[in-house]
Amino acid sequence: MLAFAVRAVLSGIIVALIALIARRSPAAGALVASLPLLSVLGMIWLWHDTGDRVRLAAHAEATFWYVLPSLPMFLLIPALLRHGVGFWLSLAAGCVLTILLYLAVVAIAARFGVTL
Repeated sequence: MLAFAVRAVLSGIIVALIALIARRSPAAGALVASLPLLSVLGMIWLWHDTGDRVRLAAHAEATFWYVLPSLPMFLLIPALLRHGVGFWLSLAAGCVLTILLYLAVVAIAARFGVTL
């Protein structure tokens, strides 16, 4: 339980730092947010907990495939905001788009023998 709490606090600190940096410089905050810090931490913790190369390789590969459908969200949200759509609706639309694209990627990947 202590390990979980440490992991949660560390992850929360990273997210809070990103928000703090973004208040001063949106571009710098975006740069830090784009770094795969949480993915790398997740891989380190998975390796520490299991030492399983196959599981870690599957995790890293699945992360790659799941990152791709999340990228259009980062274009849709600013486009909607610039056209006067409210923040919460823009965020919801971005999330819905991402979910739909996740489902599409899983279905398409399966056709090529990639299991996610």
